[in-house]
Amino acid sequence: GAMSVDSITDVSDNTSKLLEALQLSHPHELDPRRSLGKKKMLSLNPVTWQVPRIVDRCCKYIETHGLQTEGIFRVGSSKRRVQQLREEFDQGLDVFLDEHQSVHDVAALLKEFLRDMPDPLIPRELYSAFLSTATMDLGSQLLTLQLLLFLLPPCHSATLHRILCFLGEVAQHAQGSRGPDGQQIPGNKMTVLNLATVFGPNILQKEKPGEKEVGANSFEDSAAIILVLQRLIEHHQALFMVDMQRDILRRLFQTDPDAIEHLLRRK
Repeated sequence: GAMSVDSITDVSDNTSKLLEALQLSHPHELDPRRSLGKKKMLSLNPVTWQVPRIVDRCCKYIETHGLQTEGIFRVGSSKRRVQQLREEFDQGLDVFLDEHQSVHDVAALLKEFLRDMPDPLIPRELYSAFLSTATMDLGSQLLTLQLLLFLLPPCHSATLHRILCFLGEVAQHAQGSRGPDGQQIPGNKMTVLNLATVFGPNILQKEKPGEKEVGANSFEDSAAIILVLQRLIEHHQALFMVDMQRDILRRLFQTDPDAIEHLLRRK
């Protein structure tokens, strides 16, 4: 439901910083007519709508090919193939993931990326604040989590939202079901709890990779990490929904009435 503005200079000679901040960038990163599987160098811009390319492609691949894969994120992968994919992404190549890849390799690549980020998806300075919500009642916890999410840098926020939407989709396919013709469709057995157990330590990190041995989190911290990520997955739609349009319009009316007129004309 975002409203785009073609040019800030169309509003007035003085750039509206608030309006500029509200703009969303949707770069046409790739030509859809590109030859599939061809390795080529991409632009220096490593993000699409502020989500790293490797994250978005891994999620899309699993959403297309892996939602019925039992034990996804838990079954072992080929270290050699995962390393090869990782190197291709690191080199800026246009890595095309198709049905010839192993679902478990792509799943492992996604986990590795989140685990090895120099700055974790939820910044370390907010680690204790997020964990403190584990002892709150549900209503207070969700309100506090939403306020904490507002503090995330834009790229972290957009990427976390993409990951949580993806994990919610995986969890919806945890149980088996029947297709329209009555055929049995297997479930992946990855419930929200299982996903939170796997991804929690990769998203909420107290120490930098290598500073402490793996598994050094206390039992209390580990339980809190899993609970917090469960809540984020289960309620991500509500947590990332912000109703601030009225406040923004009031602020613009006071500081930049030309911007209001421009927006109304476009609408």
